[in-house]
Amino acid sequence: MSAFGAFSEVGKLRKVIVHRPGLEMRRLTPSNAKDFLFEDVIWARRARQEHDAFVEIMRSDFDIEVLLVHELLEEVVNDTNGRKYILDRKLTPDEVGVNGSSILRDWMNELDSATLVRHLIGGLTIDELPSDLTSPAVSAWSVTDMVLPPLPNQLFTRDTSAWIYGGVTIHPMFFPARMKESLHMAAIYKHHPDFRNGDFSIWWGDPPEMNYGSAAIEGGDVMPVGNGVVLIGMGERTTYQAVSQVAKALFDNEAATRVIAAKMPHDRASMHLDTVFTFCDRDLVTVYEPVVDAIQPISYYPTDDGGLDVVLESAGWLDVVRDALGLDVLRVVPTGGNVFEAEREQWDDGNNVVALEPGVVVAYNRNEWTNAHLRDAGIDVIEIEGSELGRGRGGGHCMTCPVLRDAVDY
Repeated sequence: MSAFGAFSEVGKLRKVIVHRPGLEMRRLTPSNAKDFLFEDVIWARRARQEHDAFVEIMRSDFDIEVLLVHELLEEVVNDTNGRKYILDRKLTPDEVGVNGSSILRDWMNELDSATLVRHLIGGLTIDELPSDLTSPAVSAWSVTDMVLPPLPNQLFTRDTSAWIYGGVTIHPMFFPARMKESLHMAAIYKHHPDFRNGDFSIWWGDPPEMNYGSAAIEGGDVMPVGNGVVLIGMGERTTYQAVSQVAKALFDNEAATRVIAAKMPHDRASMHLDTVFTFCDRDLVTVYEPVVDAIQPISYYPTDDGGLDVVLESAGWLDVVRDALGLDVLRVVPTGGNVFEAEREQWDDGNNVVALEPGVVVAYNRNEWTNAHLRDAGIDVIEIEGSELGRGRGGGHCMTCPVLRDAVDY
């Protein structure tokens, strides 16, 4: 068996990357939360407890190898080349000024690995700098001003990269608040000892520091569903410029035969495809109907001359997905409850479930109506607490980056 690759959305999950909430969550305040794309501040300690319980289910009950971002990064920066790779790209004059790119670089280069990673993800304030690094000009800033901003969205490891069949894409993120997360994942794939000599390809998005212009993509929109098909949402945070390039890269490498884009409204509640549509079994999906019914499917196919054939589909999203997978029937479980309850549960990630194996998903316990409907359809729903984790608008699907997942038969 390959050590890397996501070959479906619901096959047995064997290896996954997650991020345990840390210092970055304690940097969130009511005045800056929206700048970091959060609706509210998070109780960091409780969020860690909820996340630990989620990880324990995957590790102990399903024998999944769970890799933690901060531990992976600590091993990366233990290596001279790995440390240089990150600091060269993070401490540039454009990011930290001329003095920062030299003086700050020298200081951070000497930090122990755990402390360095803590600040790479959690941010670095003026007050945390050694006194001998500061200058009179520093008095113009508040002690809470950020030299390096925190990355609270690192929690959602699905977004910064996506394993698609036997390779991975690294993503230029839509909002500036998230762009540096992808650098961390690229460093892991290039310099962590478990990945750097691995048998996989980087399909697209390398180097991560490059300016990709209008091409933006996030992994919550990317679903390698099997049968050579990849679904990609195209809404608030993923653009057609990126979708077409990812499709061409997959076709050029014979990694996929069809990419189906889901053109969606640009809406915060449905920021990614996986906030309104996820697979729970090989032939069953949960959906938020008001958005899914409005999706315009667009298919991409390879042409003989290396180009793209783009087809605006006349059928609805669910019918197109069913036919692409060769299914006679695609069972659909809508968000539960009446119109008010359904809208609330979609906002609370009722449709953002992650499959651990066919027919077994992890969901937030607060989504009682949707979970009940999934159980009525024969799905084993494992509930976790999400009162704090859910404040970031992401469920189990958002919080997991599958590195190795089995295929399923269609």
